[in-house]
Amino acid sequence: MSTGTTKLDVVVSDVVPVNDLVTRFHFRRRDGELLPTFSGGAHVVVEMRDGDRTRLNPYSLMGSPLDTREYTISIRRDDVGRGGSLFMHRQVKPGLEMVISYPVNLFSLDLRAKKHLMLAGGIGITPFMAQTSQLAGAGGNFELHYTCRTASLGTYADVLQQRYGNRVRLYHDDREERIDLDKLLSSQPLGTHLYVCGPAGMINWVRDRAAALGWPPETVHFEHFAAPQPGAPFDVTLAVSGKTIRVGEQQSLLEAIEAAGVDPPYLCRGGVCGQCETNVISSEGKFIHNDHWLSEEDHRSGCKIMPCVSRFEGKSLVLER
Repeated sequence: MSTGTTKLDVVVSDVVPVNDLVTRFHFRRRDGELLPTFSGGAHVVVEMRDGDRTRLNPYSLMGSPLDTREYTISIRRDDVGRGGSLFMHRQVKPGLEMVISYPVNLFSLDLRAKKHLMLAGGIGITPFMAQTSQLAGAGGNFELHYTCRTASLGTYADVLQQRYGNRVRLYHDDREERIDLDKLLSSQPLGTHLYVCGPAGMINWVRDRAAALGWPPETVHFEHFAAPQPGAPFDVTLAVSGKTIRVGEQQSLLEAIEAAGVDPPYLCRGGVCGQCETNVISSEGKFIHNDHWLSEEDHRSGCKIMPCVSRFEGKSLVLER
């Protein structure tokens, strides 16, 4: 992990299948002490040592922030992904020693809000597990709208309804149940803040409709960690460190830089936090920007790249690293 990211030595205390696609993982400190405190919406980066390859993936903490005896995360299996979820599902067992980062929160609750309106899609429910627990413990005003493909894949839907009753509304794709988003957004009291986590299409839909209906940008919060996409291998020159590296088809630019012994800062590894933003010194080719951090102007300029999720196609690329 980055020298700017503090590590925690943990042991896997339990592995619990939740449904056909999702498994929950429990971690405790190896030394038996309490884990660091966190707030609803926080995530940790999990280090996965898979043979000669190390993967570093972010996952939302979903336990109660009031209980730091253990951390819990839930991971949806992706059979066609880069292998991180498959490693966790197939190889991680109770008793395995692992390394995770300290919690970082890029999706925190704004506690000045008079009400918290939460929209979740699929595995995007996980940060809301901790957020609703935090708000319920403090007497906060919230409602949660959760859309999933089927009832059997509604991860923690039954738990949430048992805990919070009519403050939780479920929608199932196979029953053609849809959120009436415009009506929902138009009927909220002043002082409401909006939170959305789920697939990129859902997040974009909610943000676009909120903007069209006049929601101030500072009241709309979202979280979506973009997974690095595979692509054609390409070469990169790192001007400061004087190295030329090869980025593999299934490797992110950030991972290739780290493999070369250079240690860029990061917090999310998902194109959200901005920590690994890197200046481009020169390029001859096309950037494939997949981040949620840089502006459209930055994308068009070709002067910056987020190496955690973005790629390049062309003859030459020189970065300031």
